[in-house]
Amino acid sequence: MVWEEHTVTLQEEVELLRNIPMFANIEPSKLKLLAFTSERLTFGDGDVLFEEGDPGDSAFIIVDGSADVVIQTPSGPITVAQLGRNHIVGEIAILCDVPRTASVKATTKLETMVISKDLFFRLIMEFPQIAVAIMRELAERLEKTNAQLRAVSN
Repeated sequence: MVWEEHTVTLQEEVELLRNIPMFANIEPSKLKLLAFTSERLTFGDGDVLFEEGDPGDSAFIIVDGSADVVIQTPSGPITVAQLGRNHIVGEIAILCDVPRTASVKATTKLETMVISKDLFFRLIMEFPQIAVAIMRELAERLEKTNAQLRAVSN
């Protein structure tokens, strides 16, 4: 796996973050701090961001491109979600302090911002609206998973 570091201006990263719903209401100076302290990584089509079972030490914001979320089952791997621009992935392992619950694989060239575990928790502590947005996102994912399970069991 080869990661290519990518350089963009701080202002461009702030604009990217502002377009992500959970960061939309954060003041620009805090978004600059987030952009400054996050790492920008580019993955190629087919590259794996992380594997199910890996330790969770960061979350990824998809800046551009797409990726599949894949879980292992007794009958083989199943793609449970497709992610694109402005999605965040990897936060469950950070929030629950558990190994990664799924693998994430780029399906196109994928540009990401990587937020460390420590920075992620500082943001949640300082901005409760981020915690609420994360809870909503996780609740939506749970409902989608429940719907998929209902469909399979029928």
